[in-house]
Formats: sequence, C-alpha cells, structure tokens
Amino acid sequence: MDDTSLILFALHIAGAAALLIWAVRLLRTGVERAFSVQLRAFLRRSNANRVQALGSGALAALCLQSATAVAVLVSNFATRGGVGVLAGVAILLGADIGSALVSQILLVRQEFLIPLLLLGGVVLFLRSARNEIRQLGRMLIGVALIFVSLDMIRAATGPLIASPATASVMGYLAGDLVTSFLIGGLFAWGVHSSVAAVLFFVTLTAQGLLPPSGAAAMVLGANAGGAILAFMLTLGAPMTARRMVMANLVLRGGGAALVLVILAKSAGNLGWLGVDPARQIINLHLVFNIGLGLVCLPFLGWIASAMPRLMPDGENTANPLAQSSALDPSTLDRPSRALPCAAREVLKMGEATETMLRSSMALFQSWDAPTAKAINEKSEDVSRLHADIKGFLAALDHKNLSETEQEKASELASIAFNLETAANAISHNLVAQAEQLDADGLEFSDDGWSDLSDFHDRILSNTQLALSVLMTGAPDAARQLLRAKDKVRKAEQKLQERHLDRLRRNIPASFDTSHIHQDTLRTLKTINAAFATIGQPIAARSGDLLSTRLSAKPKTGG
Repeated sequence: MDDTSLILFALHIAGAAALLIWAVRLLRTGVERAFSVQLRAFLRRSNANRVQALGSGALAALCLQSATAVAVLVSNFATRGGVGVLAGVAILLGADIGSALVSQILLVRQEFLIPLLLLGGVVLFLRSARNEIRQLGRMLIGVALIFVSLDMIRAATGPLIASPATASVMGYLAGDLVTSFLIGGLFAWGVHSSVAAVLFFVTLTAQGLLPPSGAAAMVLGANAGGAILAFMLTLGAPMTARRMVMANLVLRGGGAALVLVILAKSAGNLGWLGVDPARQIINLHLVFNIGLGLVCLPFLGWIASAMPRLMPDGENTANPLAQSSALDPSTLDRPSRALPCAAREVLKMGEATETMLRSSMALFQSWDAPTAKAINEKSEDVSRLHADIKGFLAALDHKNLSETEQEKASELASIAFNLETAANAISHNLVAQAEQLDADGLEFSDDGWSDLSDFHDRILSNTQLALSVLMTGAPDAARQLLRAKDKVRKAEQKLQERHLDRLRRNIPASFDTSHIHQDTLRTLKTINAAFATIGQPIAARSGDLLSTRLSAKPKTGG
C-alpha cells in the first residue's frame, strides 16, 4: 500500500468511525428528547427489588442506547434519595446488559433497511408538528446512519484483508491481549460510547482485520472503559451517587479483567460462542454482561452494605457559592468583557437553584432540619448573587452600549430575577410545605406521592435543560425548553384532576394532605416557569416565539 492509499484508508476509517459515533448520539438524543420524562419516571419506580431493577436498567439502556446515560440518570435519583445503592447497582448491571443487546440489534444487516429508515425518518422529522413524532424520525435516521457507517467500515477495510502488514498487526494483537484490552478501554472512553466501540471492533473482526482473541480483549476493554466513563462523569456528584457507580466500575472492570485472564489461559478458544469470529465476539459481549449481572445479583445486599464503609461521607464544609465573584469592576467600561462576567454569575445562580430543587423533595419523605437549613442558606446566597448582578449591570455605561449589548444586559437581569424567584419558591414554599407535613404527622397517599415525585422529576429535567440553554444559547434546545413548559402546564392540570379523583374516592391520606399536595404542584409549576424564561429571548431571535407562544410550525433544522 503506497502513501496515498494509506492516507485514503485512514480518512475513510476515521470518517466512518466519526459517523458511527455521531449516529449513536443522534439516536440517543431522539430518545431523550421524546421520552426522557417517561424513562426517568420508569427508572425511579422500578427499584422495588433487585430483579426488577436489573430488568428496568436493561430496558432503559435499550431505549437510550447507552449504559452511561442510565448511570448519570440513576446518580441523579440517588442524590435525592430516590434510589439506594443496592437498587442502583442492580439498575447499572441491567443497563450493561441492555447496552450489549443494543449492539446485537444494530449489527443486523438488511440492505432494504437503510433507504427505508432514511425515507421514513426524514419524512417524520420534516413533516410532523408533534415533537415526539419528529424525534421518532430522528431515531430512525440515527439507526440508518449507524448501518451506513458500518458499511463504510466494511468497504474501507476490504482491500486490506490480504495485506502482509495486516497479518503482522493481527499476529501482534492476538499475542498481546493486555495491549488489546487497553486499546479497547481507551477507545470506548475516547468516543464516550461502549456501543460504538463494540460495533467498530466487531465490524473489523468480520472483515478479518482483527483476530478473534484480540477483538475479544478489545471488547472486554470497552466494557471496562464504559464503566470508567460513567465514574468520571459522576465525579462531582454526592457520595451517595458515586458509591453505586464505583461499585459498577469494580464489578464490570474487575469482571472484564478476570475474563481476560481466563481468555489468555484458554488460548482464546471462543468456538462455543458461535461459528464465525464476529458472532463469537458480539456474543461474548452479551454473555459477559448477562453473566456478570446474574453472578453479582445475589451479593448486592453485601455490596450495598460495604460501600458506605469503603467510601464514607467526607466532611464538606465548603460552600460552592463562597467563591470569588466573576463580576470584575475593571470590565465595566468594556461591555464585551463585562457581560460574559455577569453571565457566569447568572449561571452560578441557576446551578445553585437547581441544587436546591434537587434536594428539596427528599424532605417530604423524611424531614431533615440540617438539609432544610442548607437549602435556606443557599437561597440567601442566590439572593445575594442577584443583588450583586443587578448592581453590576446597573453600573455599566449604558450610553455606550450597542443595541445588542443592551438586549443582553436586559436578558441577564430578567433571568437573574426569575432564578431568584425560583430559589425563593423552593425555600419559602417547598421547604415550608415539607415542614408542615412533618409537623402534622401526615403522609401523602401512595398515588399522590408518586404523582408529586414524577412531576418534580419532570421539573428537574427541565431545569437542567434550561441551564444547558443558558450556557450554549442553542435555538433548538430553547425551543425544546419552551415546549416543555407547555407540557408542564398540561401535566399539572392532569395531576390536579387525579388528586380531585382521589378525594372523590374518599382516600383519607389525600384529604389530610390536599392543601399541601396542591400547593406543591403549583410551586413546582412556578419554578419551571421561572427557568423556562431562559429560552424565551433565544427563541424570539430565531423566530420561534410569537407573542408568548411557540409558533405552531416547527423548524426543519437539527
């Protein structure tokens, strides 16, 4: 192979790998945008026992195409006390199984599927006014592009099968399983997707470019790399969330290393997993994760009790808001520098308010005075931040501001005001309602608590989207945020009707907690509306906002 051919081969492989990574992400994004609320509610409810949690994790990973995405979701629930370590680890083990099943499904080769999926996906995405249908179109396009990328890999690697250099590389990888393991782990970590990594390795194996033993080591390494990625993405989470992710890392990573040793001792004999090498590798991936889940399931109680001792809660007296301010007075005569400083402080307000919201719901289940005090103190910090931002923006030389800069300053002031409103609603209303529930010795009915938890989770998801919009200014995400506001309004009405139905059925717990229940729903809707204002100026600039409503006609871009 001459230099030109080598460069063309590298470009084709890199392009195919990039398309594969992006297509997997496109598919996952469609699922998240269409069904994230339902998935979050399903996961939170499906932890009654370890078997149910294992199954729910597998189903969630099948939908999200990613065990890592499930790990991040579950860590959020653990932060609020909604999922314990035992159920959390079971869900993560199930997610690993679901991720392996995804790889099996996406390796199906049918020539007619690509044009059919592309045609259906594009039609649904461009012609439908409903967000769920448009996201279904996005998912179909993502699946089609995964198939296209795998075909590109096959086409690019075909000429290399008879190359002496290829034979040399294959011989080395077959003999050095540890290096192959590390390559697999680094690749999965680098592309942020064990699914994409496994599909890539299996496709190369099918083309005869990877020896079965080396490919098996790479797939095992991809499993370890996926667990490491989830751990790194949750490093900033509270210890309650990190324990379950660390347990999954030890089990999945340690299990992969153990199977690698067994593989080396058995001279890489994988004939029992299938006839052809590619089938052997993809089946190894599935058998490994199913086996890991089944072996570990009986011991999860011991693991859950051991994790707090191995990872105890540390002393954390630092206040994340007690940092040096980004409001630099020396930039006041340079609006291009001053406005980004103010934006950073507004983002800090949003993050603090989101943290308050995340912690507040646990107080309704079990009143905790220190947690309530921390929420109230954080609310005071948010108010101080708002005052500082307001004073900073007022000190700008408004006579020399351009029209765009004046609009930006006004937007930041409005967002800061609304974020303080949300923080006050959490500290003055939610905390007070939880305290009253505890003082009166009351509990919500099972259905009532389920409705409130689902609604809170929906609002929390929207606040996270709002902070993303605040950071990126993405018009598509802003449109999604404003559509979510309308869905929250309808959901709140439906939940109020469900509460009235429980009153008509004379459920005592619903009668006793009726006022608190309805006030909590209204407070959460108010908090959501405050965060949703972040998307309004962005949607207005992109032509999506007519008066106070989104235009009915969807944009045809991304």
